[in-house]
Amino acid sequence: MTAQDLEKLLQEMSLEEKVGQMVQLSPAVYGKDSVITGPAGEVALTEEKTALIGSLLGTGDPEVIRRIQKEAVARQPHHIPMLFMLDVINGDQTIFPINLALGCSFDPDMAERTASIAAREASAAGVHVTFAPMLDLVRDARWGRVMESPGEDPTLNARIGEALVHGFQGENVGEPGRVAACLKHFAGYGAPEGGREYDNVELSEQTFRNDYLTAYQAAVDAGCRMAMTSFNTLNRVPSSANRVLCRQILRGEMGFDGVLISDYAAVEELISHGIAADRREAAKLAVEAGVDIDMMTTCYLDNLPDLVRSGEVPEALVDEAVRRILRLKNDLGLFENPYKDADAAAVQNVWCCDAFRKEARASAPETFVLLKNKENLLPLDVDTGDGSGGGEKILFAGPYLDSHALYGSWSFPNHPEEIPTLRERLEQRGDGRFLYARGCGMLPDKTVLTDHPLSDLTPAQNVEAVDAACRLAAEADRVVLFLGEHIRQTGEGASRTSLRLPEPQMELLRRVSAVNRNTIAVLFTGRPLVLREVEQLAGAVLCVWRPGTEGAQAILDVLFGETEPSGRLSMSFPRAEGQEPLYYSRFQGGRPRFSASDPKAYRIGYIDEDYWAYHAFGAGEGYTRFSYSPVSLSAAKLCGADPDRAGTDASGAAAQITAAVTLTNTGRRRGTEIVQMYLRDRTGSVVRPVRELKGFRRVTLDPGESREIPFVIAEPMLRFIRLDGTFGSEPGLFDVYIGHDSTTDNSAAFALV
Repeated sequence: MTAQDLEKLLQEMSLEEKVGQMVQLSPAVYGKDSVITGPAGEVALTEEKTALIGSLLGTGDPEVIRRIQKEAVARQPHHIPMLFMLDVINGDQTIFPINLALGCSFDPDMAERTASIAAREASAAGVHVTFAPMLDLVRDARWGRVMESPGEDPTLNARIGEALVHGFQGENVGEPGRVAACLKHFAGYGAPEGGREYDNVELSEQTFRNDYLTAYQAAVDAGCRMAMTSFNTLNRVPSSANRVLCRQILRGEMGFDGVLISDYAAVEELISHGIAADRREAAKLAVEAGVDIDMMTTCYLDNLPDLVRSGEVPEALVDEAVRRILRLKNDLGLFENPYKDADAAAVQNVWCCDAFRKEARASAPETFVLLKNKENLLPLDVDTGDGSGGGEKILFAGPYLDSHALYGSWSFPNHPEEIPTLRERLEQRGDGRFLYARGCGMLPDKTVLTDHPLSDLTPAQNVEAVDAACRLAAEADRVVLFLGEHIRQTGEGASRTSLRLPEPQMELLRRVSAVNRNTIAVLFTGRPLVLREVEQLAGAVLCVWRPGTEGAQAILDVLFGETEPSGRLSMSFPRAEGQEPLYYSRFQGGRPRFSASDPKAYRIGYIDEDYWAYHAFGAGEGYTRFSYSPVSLSAAKLCGADPDRAGTDASGAAAQITAAVTLTNTGRRRGTEIVQMYLRDRTGSVVRPVRELKGFRRVTLDPGESREIPFVIAEPMLRFIRLDGTFGSEPGLFDVYIGHDSTTDNSAAFALV
């Protein structure tokens, strides 16, 4: 359909029709099953109003979608097809590692591949839009939804975010196997006070613009077709009623021209926030702010027509919203083919097919982070030359040994019971040396999470399970414990004040490590954890996050050295919960501490704990070792974009500087290192972070191999929101750090003139 045809259609539509396009509800209004992820509110609609609804969320069943679409097109006065949307966050039926783990890969290409696979599976089911990528910057591990974000760094999040958009949408969102992406949650949702879900956000203008908008902007620049408002308030205004946020910043400054949708029931929640007196006022505030689609309420449906007719809301606001919605439907090709790719037969060929499972297995180890490996406990079965590696008896135990729930809380596999467990994969290896034990319960007895009581082992049963595991551990050469958070301890609505492993699991670790010093902990988690005691007890600690469909096989690939864990932390791990929020790109402060030997009193930090992270951003080990040469620079001066502003003679300065190191694999195995480049602006018109990630490279080297790793530094990389509110760089001295993680001291200096 041409742009002229779309405009003609818009002009022919009644006001009620147009408002219907601005409403999204569940297939339950059609009497169909759906996945409901928010508050379960009941919506009663007349058949007349049901016929006008523009989009549905929460189903990925191709037969259901085709039935509803056929009925909807027939009943809608102008035969306008519906949009079907679903949370396809880190895979549809082939589940990949959660996004926080994806950030640990530092691999945008892999992110794009996994998103492309998710799009193929979702589109075959009839889904048109996925509510991803989630690009909220996250710096407080108490917040449950950190699992959905790539992590704490603006640059890393931006690179992963744009890759996910490209993976979902491709070059043309209307092509077969593609779905429209929806960046979320706009804006600042990742910084709720106290890490409390849905709470207020307090961010300075500088922090908001310099850090939190970066990844959103990258998704917009990548062509993301939809955006979602966040639940939180910012500057004391909820996002779904925030005109400055939605119209001035998102559309005006950032250039977003796609569809803006509210989060689940967020328009009606304007009443709870205390900014709207009733549903009518909530609808008025949201449409004035620029929210195009009201998700899962009838605030728009019941009130917008009257608001327009009374003159309280200009019809032009409705028209601009509907114009964007119709354009998206047209770009998806729905006017020509309302079903797009929905095909029950095709689903059987793509869902969890061998090729997709192979990618899931290959991608997961890139996200695993080896946090500790004392005396090379990992990999297992390594022949050290004296015969000690071969023939070892190994005990595998812990609550995740027999768990199918290796995926994240935002994954919805149709048959989770078919996801292989670790025990099943181990038994397929057929090794008689392997011992197995339950070990303990996942959670303390009678634990209640998200209003659901979870039955596990009774205290007596737990004691018995621990005792049994200890007896086997005493016989074993090594012990591998599969431990971690319960799947409901992370994700939306799962904020926590404790970042520790559940007590039954800690008791198992204490008891087992007391009888076998060669104990290895494999951790399943959706957030950074406090691991001091864990690492005191375990000789090796491997963080596998929530790895997905092929997680069990990928974990065994790493444990037995068939591949290596090559992930690096995309979010800092704290020493104690009291450090949160915690992130590497902090400010130095007027009374800094530079090392643990500096006095604690009257210095930035704590009197009862070290200031720094327990495991820093970018940290992680592998099965080999790497060395770095000193940083070399191609020039000592970089030419600024505005030499007159600098007030210095820019002659002799380079247009760009190449910073390089020589990386050498000094170990005995082929391995992958993630080389990271950070920049520090020593002085500025506003306080600048101690360092910021500006580049990274995944590099694989054979034993003894060396390679020069260059990074290009250009003036745009040095820009920030300055004191006067403008975006640009400032002349001065800069440090460039290139090394293994965010704490590296390997540096050189240059000047911007």
